[in-house]
Amino acid sequence: SEDMSRPTKPITLSAKQHECLQTIVHSRQIPHCLVQRAQIVLQAADGQHNKKIAQNLGVNKNTIGLWRQRWLDNSTDLATLEDKPKQLLAFISELLTDKARPDSPGIFTAEHVCQIIALACETPPEYISHWTRADLAKEAIKRDIVEHISASSIGRFLKSGAASTSSLPVLA
Repeated sequence: SEDMSRPTKPITLSAKQHECLQTIVHSRQIPHCLVQRAQIVLQAADGQHNKKIAQNLGVNKNTIGLWRQRWLDNSTDLATLEDKPKQLLAFISELLTDKARPDSPGIFTAEHVCQIIALACETPPEYISHWTRADLAKEAIKRDIVEHISASSIGRFLKSGAASTSSLPVLA
Protein backbone atom coordinates (compact mmCIF):
# COMPACT_ATOMS: atom_id res chain seq x y z
CA SER A 1 0.00 0.00 0.00
CA GLU A 2 1.17 3.51 -0.71
CA ASP A 3 2.57 5.72 2.02
CA MET A 4 0.06 8.55 2.49
CA SER A 5 2.81 11.04 3.35
CA ARG A 6 4.54 10.64 0.00
CA PRO A 7 4.20 13.90 -1.92
CA THR A 8 2.55 13.81 -5.33
CA LYS A 9 4.94 14.47 -8.21
CA PRO A 10 3.96 17.75 -9.85
CA ILE A 11 3.32 18.01 -13.58
CA THR A 12 4.38 21.14 -15.39
CA LEU A 13 2.76 21.72 -18.78
CA SER A 14 4.02 23.94 -21.57
CA ALA A 15 1.40 26.21 -23.17
CA LYS A 16 1.30 23.92 -26.24
CA GLN A 17 0.88 20.75 -24.15
CA HIS A 18 -1.94 22.48 -22.26
CA GLU A 19 -3.54 23.46 -25.58
CA CYS A 20 -3.33 19.86 -26.91
CA LEU A 21 -4.91 18.49 -23.74
CA GLN A 22 -7.70 21.09 -23.99
CA THR A 23 -8.26 20.08 -27.64
CA ILE A 24 -8.71 16.47 -26.51
CA VAL A 25 -11.00 17.42 -23.59
CA HIS A 26 -13.27 19.52 -25.83
CA SER A 27 -13.42 17.16 -28.82
CA ARG A 28 -16.71 15.37 -29.42
CA GLN A 29 -14.97 12.75 -31.56
CA ILE A 30 -12.63 11.29 -28.98
CA PRO A 31 -13.39 8.31 -26.71
CA HIS A 32 -14.41 9.26 -23.18
CA CYS A 33 -11.47 7.40 -21.60
CA LEU A 34 -9.00 9.62 -23.49
CA VAL A 35 -10.89 12.78 -22.50
CA GLN A 36 -10.85 11.66 -18.87
CA ARG A 37 -7.09 10.98 -18.96
CA ALA A 38 -6.47 14.43 -20.46
CA GLN A 39 -8.52 15.87 -17.57
CA ILE A 40 -6.37 13.90 -15.09
CA VAL A 41 -3.18 15.45 -16.50
CA LEU A 42 -4.70 18.95 -16.58
CA GLN A 43 -5.91 18.70 -12.96
CA ALA A 44 -2.55 17.25 -11.88
CA ALA A 45 -0.83 20.20 -13.55
CA ASP A 46 -3.15 22.52 -11.59
CA GLY A 47 -1.61 21.06 -8.44
CA GLN A 48 -4.52 18.80 -7.45
CA HIS A 49 -3.60 15.69 -5.46
CA ASN A 50 -4.48 12.22 -6.79
CA LYS A 51 -7.20 11.70 -4.17
CA LYS A 52 -8.90 15.00 -5.12
CA ILE A 53 -8.68 14.29 -8.88
CA ALA A 54 -10.11 10.80 -8.24
CA GLN A 55 -13.07 12.39 -6.42
CA ASN A 56 -13.54 15.04 -9.14
CA LEU A 57 -13.62 12.49 -11.96
CA GLY A 58 -15.07 9.50 -10.12
CA VAL A 59 -12.13 7.20 -10.79
CA ASN A 60 -9.79 5.11 -8.67
CA LYS A 61 -6.87 6.97 -7.06
CA ASN A 62 -4.40 4.38 -8.44
CA THR A 63 -5.63 5.21 -11.96
CA ILE A 64 -4.70 8.85 -11.39
CA GLY A 65 -1.24 7.81 -10.22
CA LEU A 66 -0.76 5.62 -13.28
CA TRP A 67 -1.54 8.40 -15.78
CA ARG A 68 0.40 11.03 -13.80
CA GLN A 69 3.44 8.73 -13.84
CA ARG A 70 3.04 7.90 -17.53
CA TRP A 71 2.99 11.63 -18.34
CA LEU A 72 6.07 12.27 -16.18
CA ASP A 73 7.91 9.29 -17.72
CA ASN A 74 7.37 10.81 -21.19
CA SER A 75 8.09 14.46 -20.35
CA THR A 76 11.44 14.43 -22.21
CA ASP A 77 9.79 13.18 -25.42
CA LEU A 78 6.96 15.69 -25.00
CA ALA A 79 9.50 18.53 -24.76
CA THR A 80 11.18 17.49 -28.03
CA LEU A 81 7.87 17.89 -29.94
CA GLU A 82 7.24 21.42 -28.66
CA ASP A 83 7.70 23.01 -32.15
CA LYS A 84 5.59 20.37 -33.94
CA PRO A 85 1.97 20.87 -32.83
CA LYS A 86 0.42 18.05 -34.95
CA GLN A 87 3.01 15.50 -33.80
CA LEU A 88 2.66 16.74 -30.22
CA LEU A 89 -1.12 16.18 -30.34
CA ALA A 90 -0.63 12.71 -31.86
CA PHE A 91 1.99 11.83 -29.24
CA ILE A 92 -0.22 13.02 -26.38
CA SER A 93 -3.16 11.02 -27.78
CA GLU A 94 -0.94 7.96 -27.98
CA LEU A 95 0.40 8.55 -24.47
CA LEU A 96 -3.15 8.65 -23.08
CA THR A 97 -4.23 5.48 -24.93
CA ASP A 98 -4.14 2.08 -23.26
CA LYS A 99 -1.23 -0.01 -24.41
CA ALA A 100 -2.57 -2.84 -26.58
CA ARG A 101 -2.80 -6.09 -24.62
CA PRO A 102 -0.55 -8.77 -26.12
CA ASP A 103 -3.46 -11.21 -26.54
CA SER A 104 -5.67 -8.80 -28.49
CA PRO A 105 -6.06 -9.87 -32.11
CA GLY A 106 -6.59 -6.42 -33.69
CA ILE A 107 -4.69 -5.53 -36.83
CA PHE A 108 -4.73 -1.86 -35.86
CA THR A 109 -2.13 -0.88 -33.30
CA ALA A 110 -2.63 1.72 -30.58
CA GLU A 111 -0.45 3.97 -32.73
CA HIS A 112 -2.81 3.59 -35.72
CA VAL A 113 -5.78 4.47 -33.53
CA CYS A 114 -3.97 7.50 -32.11
CA GLN A 115 -2.95 8.78 -35.52
CA ILE A 116 -6.56 8.45 -36.69
CA ILE A 117 -7.83 10.27 -33.57
CA ALA A 118 -5.25 13.02 -34.14
CA LEU A 119 -6.39 13.21 -37.78
CA ALA A 120 -10.03 13.59 -36.64
CA CYS A 121 -8.91 16.56 -34.49
CA GLU A 122 -7.42 18.35 -37.50
CA THR A 123 -9.38 20.86 -39.52
CA PRO A 124 -10.65 19.02 -42.62
CA PRO A 125 -9.49 20.16 -46.08
CA GLU A 126 -11.40 23.12 -47.59
CA TYR A 127 -13.47 20.94 -49.94
CA ILE A 128 -15.32 19.26 -47.03
CA SER A 129 -17.16 21.06 -44.25
CA HIS A 130 -16.53 18.37 -41.59
CA TRP A 131 -14.93 14.95 -41.35
CA THR A 132 -17.13 11.95 -42.03
CA ARG A 133 -16.02 8.41 -41.19
CA ALA A 134 -15.55 7.72 -44.91
CA ASP A 135 -13.43 10.90 -45.37
CA LEU A 136 -11.28 9.93 -42.38
CA ALA A 137 -10.85 6.40 -43.76
CA LYS A 138 -9.75 7.75 -47.18
CA GLU A 139 -7.39 10.29 -45.59
CA ALA A 140 -5.84 7.69 -43.23
CA ILE A 141 -5.06 5.48 -46.25
CA LYS A 142 -3.81 8.44 -48.32
CA ARG A 143 -1.39 9.42 -45.52
CA ASP A 144 -0.14 5.84 -45.17
CA ILE A 145 -1.39 5.60 -41.59
CA VAL A 146 -2.99 2.26 -42.55
CA GLU A 147 -3.19 0.19 -45.75
CA HIS A 148 -6.93 -0.49 -45.48
CA ILE A 149 -9.61 0.70 -43.09
CA SER A 150 -13.39 0.83 -43.20
CA ALA A 151 -15.59 3.71 -42.17
CA SER A 152 -17.07 1.42 -39.49
CA SER A 153 -13.61 0.78 -37.99
CA ILE A 154 -13.06 4.54 -37.89
CA GLY A 155 -16.40 4.84 -36.10
CA ARG A 156 -15.35 2.21 -33.57
CA PHE A 157 -12.10 4.07 -32.87
CA LEU A 158 -13.90 7.35 -32.40
CA LYS A 159 -16.73 5.68 -30.45
CA SER A 160 -19.06 8.15 -32.12
CA GLY A 161 -22.45 6.82 -31.20
CA ALA A 162 -23.51 10.45 -30.95
CA ALA A 163 -25.40 12.27 -33.68
CA SER A 164 -23.16 13.79 -36.31
CA THR A 165 -24.70 17.23 -35.91
CA SER A 166 -22.97 19.73 -33.68
CA SER A 167 -24.65 20.47 -30.39
CA LEU A 168 -23.35 24.04 -30.44
CA PRO A 169 -26.13 26.60 -30.69
CA VAL A 170 -26.49 28.26 -34.07
CA LEU A 171 -25.86 31.99 -33.83
CA ALA A 172 -28.60 34.19 -35.21
